[in-house]
Amino acid sequence: MERDKALNLIGLAQKAGKTVSGEFMTEKMVRSGKAALVILARDASDNTKKKFGNMCEFYKVPLRLYGVKDHLGSAIGKTLRASLAITDEGLARAIMNKMD
Repeated sequence: MERDKALNLIGLAQKAGKTVSGEFMTEKMVRSGKAALVILARDASDNTKKKFGNMCEFYKVPLRLYGVKDHLGSAIGKTLRASLAITDEGLARAIMNKMD
């Protein structure tokens, strides 16, 4: 099965050092204004979705629900990940274009 292009771009962002993952680091990037895009796994908990939904709306950071924890984690070479943030504007736009 060919990996989809959005996950490939997320992997590229990871290699470029433009990705942070995990709830704590993602929240830190959003609050500091460094996050250009937040991606949540569709199978993240309802509490996590609500928390990041409200936070991203307040800080005006785009939020996308995409894939599952296993796919997001493997895209960045790690274990399960429910949330991650892209810190580069150009990569964030390219990823959103592939997701939409």
